[in-house]
Amino acid sequence: MFYDRRQRKPSVTACLGGLLAAAAVALAAYAAHGQVDALGQSRLQSAALYAFGHGIALTALTAGTTRRMGRTGLYLLLLGTLLFSGSLALSVLADVSGKFAPVGGIALILGWVVWAIDAVRR
Repeated sequence: MFYDRRQRKPSVTACLGGLLAAAAVALAAYAAHGQVDALGQSRLQSAALYAFGHGIALTALTAGTTRRMGRTGLYLLLLGTLLFSGSLALSVLADVSGKFAPVGGIALILGWVVWAIDAVRR
């Protein structure tokens, strides 16, 4: 796919995807060098993995996703990543309950299913 730069609009979703990926790198670095507890390291690495992967996906998929259903799928991915990774990270960094991680995981699954259905319907 080739896009004319002048026809593309700024994308908040792609920008947030890039910021998620950047935050994931920082989170993984902290997990590797600043967290001594093994369980905490594991949770931070999981949070970083999901944030990085979904940040890259949001950045890459946004430009080609123009229909409402597909964009809804991407918004679910964003919400799910924030809930899942954010809940795991906060459970370690701020000693807050990680009770929103399962909700985030469900939102991630739904987001991919909605995006996939839109991809087939194009």
